Amino acid sequence: MGLTALPPTGPSPTLAIHVYTPREVYGTVGSHVTLSCSFWSSEWISEDISITWHFQAEGSRDSISIFHYAKGQPYIDDVGSFKERMEWVGNPRRKDGSIVIHNLDYTDNGTFTCDVKNPPDIVGKSSQVTLYVLEKVPTRYGVVLGSIIGGVLLLVALLVAVVYLLRFCWLRRQAVLQRRLSAMEKGKLQRSAKDASKRSRQPPVLYAMLDHSRSAKAAAEKKSKGAPGEARKDKK
Repeated sequence: MGLTALPPTGPSPTLAIHVYTPREVYGTVGSHVTLSCSFWSSEWISEDISITWHFQAEGSRDSISIFHYAKGQPYIDDVGSFKERMEWVGNPRRKDGSIVIHNLDYTDNGTFTCDVKNPPDIVGKSSQVTLYVLEKVPTRYGVVLGSIIGGVLLLVALLVAVVYLLRFCWLRRQAVLQRRLSAMEKGKLQRSAKDASKRSRQPPVLYAMLDHSRSAKAAAEKKSKGAPGEARKDKK
């Protein structure tokens, strides 16, 4: 009797959940920041979906659980300093597991990990986001800094405008010079054509003058030859 091969009992490669978070987020002391977490699942969102956030402080090797969502209810863990400063803003039906941290402090610097399970789609990799809490800039310094940045941007804009204006003037001058050179070349060509036409008319005039001089010379010679006979007639 032959044996029928059974399908593997492990999870299917297609049943893999994908979790996405930004790589880094920034906030200032006393403000709040949203830690975004979205996911994609090959299955419909089930009632057993769970979302967990862990926190690993900067310079620490230990990771603690700070938030957990299960059975449709959010739970903020008592461990750590986030109990009174955390807010659940996610919606699993929209594939969103985001939280908000209020009243940020330097101790909040560290790595936050978002992990999602949507049975039977439970195979997947969690995603991490690093939070950087910076010193809050006083308002007056912010105004001064904004004024400096605005002045620098205005100066850059003016410089760009001047450069474009100078380039436009240069191109316009080049175009005028080009037109003048073209006009001068055209005038030279016209004068050359006129001189050539004058030279082409001169040979017939010279030939006419030469013919006239030859005719006059021949007449003078004929007259000189006939003069002795007439003188003899007069003597007789």
